[in-house]
Amino acid sequence: MESPAELKKPAAGCESHYFTKKDRLGEDFFQQPCLSLSKAFLGKILVRRCADGTELRGRVVETEAYLGGEDKASHSAGGKRTERNTAMFMQPGTIYVYPIYGIYLCMNVSSEGEGAAVLLRSLEPLQGQHIMRQLRAARRKEGSRQLKDKELCNGPSKLCQALDIPRCFDRRDLATDPEVWLERDPSTNPTDPNDIVSAPRIGIESHGEWARKPWRFYLRGHPCVSVVNKEAEKQSLPRKHKEQFRSL
Repeated sequence: MESPAELKKPAAGCESHYFTKKDRLGEDFFQQPCLSLSKAFLGKILVRRCADGTELRGRVVETEAYLGGEDKASHSAGGKRTERNTAMFMQPGTIYVYPIYGIYLCMNVSSEGEGAAVLLRSLEPLQGQHIMRQLRAARRKEGSRQLKDKELCNGPSKLCQALDIPRCFDRRDLATDPEVWLERDPSTNPTDPNDIVSAPRIGIESHGEWARKPWRFYLRGHPCVSVVNKEAEKQSLPRKHKEQFRSL
């Protein structure tokens, strides 16, 4: 018969093998302007600790910045505060979870700036993929094909499904929460600015000039990015690569 300790032990393959508490990012990380924070998120690890102690992990590979104020595409445009967007006006690092289409959720994190927040768009699954796949399957039609790893979190609502981010996480503090947090990856170097693509945000076409602002950021060439923008990638190539491109 299994002991209580064995019963509570996380499923095989879901324990943390190379992260420690010292890798967790605190409030200082979130104390930066929205555009800066959007890029700083790239390469960091989002962690979700489930009720049984299992930890799900994914590397952030795509974000969008919403600056509030004059940013007409932001939920807080014009400084408007509502019951829904309160988290956007709270201290940097506050989680803002809101529903879209009445059934899906998106996860944002507040930054410096009145009503500014970063939307987490896509993750690269790192740990607990079989659980992520079960969570995603629960929202799909019976008999649907099995999702590939790169499809588990390649979109803002998919990310919330795969990591079981519920609506009640709204207004929690990502710097101190025991169930969800952000870590640096000790096994990789800081993200090279040349590897970051700046492209227009997605799904805000009705907002005119604000829809064209290059405030979506993603890791160049990463298979888990939700939407690749070839034109933006060409424009953001490092100078030496642009010269090579022209010579072809």
